[in-house]
Amino acid sequence: MKICHVVRLASVLFVALLVSGVGQAAEPAEWIQLFNGKDLQGWTPKIRNHAVGENFGETFRVVDGLLTVSYDKYETFDEQFGHLFYDRPFSNYRMRLEYRFVGDQVAGGPGWAIRNSGVMVHGQSPQSMSKDQRFPVSIEVQLLGGNGVDNRNTGNLCTPGTNVVMDGQLVKRHCTTSTSKTFHGDQWVTCEIEVRGNKVIKHMINGDVVLSYENPQLDDRDKDAQQLIKDGELMLSGGTISLQSESHPVQFRKVELLPLSD
Repeated sequence: MKICHVVRLASVLFVALLVSGVGQAAEPAEWIQLFNGKDLQGWTPKIRNHAVGENFGETFRVVDGLLTVSYDKYETFDEQFGHLFYDRPFSNYRMRLEYRFVGDQVAGGPGWAIRNSGVMVHGQSPQSMSKDQRFPVSIEVQLLGGNGVDNRNTGNLCTPGTNVVMDGQLVKRHCTTSTSKTFHGDQWVTCEIEVRGNKVIKHMINGDVVLSYENPQLDDRDKDAQQLIKDGELMLSGGTISLQSESHPVQFRKVELLPLSD
């Protein structure tokens, strides 16, 4: 076969591959804006002792383009822990948001909840929660603000109704402290969460990995988790995402998510 024929054939095959998509890298996924900066479209509140969808006291609202958790319409907190659920569940993704604590804790809030909030992942649906349930069964990326004096890490792990594995060992304690710095005052902090189904979950604060673990699973000792166990299966591979209201005002911005392949 002449060289010119070989070159021509190779060109035809290359074009055919391009048209068919064979050999091309997959198109990169785009960041999904979970919060549109205008309203709470796509989000559903569930506040303790209130029905799903009832935004008691306008706890969750948009103020000056910021998703704001506020208690100015509460007389007292009275353990009315709340969560704002995104309407779509996810399994493999990278989530990024910025948060800051503002103002003072509402009267009646527990001492441990001062400058305390969180992002819940791999959670149950709000519809499956009991009316008086305090927290959804989930993996919590705990967000803490400094008190101006003491060290107070953020990006910690808490496990309402769940357990995880670290260094090959099943961890049954409720909270695990991260290696992050302390952020005092009202400064914005960037939190990222990389979730890989039932494999690895990583917490990142201002670009640094501060905690990592694997095999998120239901805790069969927990009464709320027991309602979710089907055929003895404990492992969690996906679920809801929600933002907390725990009695201290907090604001969120740039709540976005990048879907990842398995």
